[in-house]
Amino acid sequence: MKNQPGTWRNEAAALRTIRPRHILFLCVANSARSQMAEGIARFLAPRGVTVSSAGSNPSSVNPLAVQALREIGIDISAQRSKSVETIDPANVDAVVTLCAEEICPVFPGKAMHLHWGMPDPAAASGSEERKLEAFRRVRDELRRRLEVLFGGWGG
Repeated sequence: MKNQPGTWRNEAAALRTIRPRHILFLCVANSARSQMAEGIARFLAPRGVTVSSAGSNPSSVNPLAVQALREIGIDISAQRSKSVETIDPANVDAVVTLCAEEICPVFPGKAMHLHWGMPDPAAASGSEERKLEAFRRVRDELRRRLEVLFGGWGG
C-alpha cells in the first residue's frame, strides 16, 4: 500500500496548495477503494469541497466497504457506483487514482492527477473476517492519507 517513501505526502502537500473545489477518486469498479475514499474525504473535507468517485467499469458498492466505514462512524450505504464517463472534466480540479494491480481509468481534462495505488480489498480471499480485514487495512490507509491532506488544509 505504499508508494515510494514521502511521495503521497508530497502529493497531498501539492494538492493542498491548489485548494481544489472538486476531488474525484477513481478505480476500476468504483465498488471499494474509491467508494471508501469518497466517504472518508466527505467526512474530513472542509466545507465547500465537492468529493466524488467513479470507475471505468462500475459495478455496485461492496457491502464490506460499507461495513468497514460504518465501524468508524461513516455511512456510505447511500453511495452508488458511477461511470467515469458521467463526470464532467471541466468541474474536477484533482483526480486521485487508487488502482494497484489493474489499469486505472484515464480522466481527461486539466485536473491535477495523483496516484495512490492500493490493493483491491475486494480481491481478498478466505473467510469473511479475513476479507473484512483487507477492507479495514485499505480504509485505515485512506483515512491516514486523507487526514494528512485535509488536516493541513486550514480555514
